Amino acid sequence: MPAFTFEKITPPARRAPTAAAPEKPRGVISQMIDRIAERRARRALRTEHAMRRDEKPAE
Repeated sequence: MPAFTFEKITPPARRAPTAAAPEKPRGVISQMIDRIAERRARRALRTEHAMRRDEKPAE
């Protein structure tokens, strides 16, 4: 008879993915940052478009 034995530890059971949980509403700060970023991107596109329009085609 052995002097000691090891206890078998079974791995934890895998949980099935739960149904899509409703997302938390975004915070006010996150919304403000999104608005600022969107405005900055629009402004960058507008200035880039204006720069292209000002360039004259080389003849």
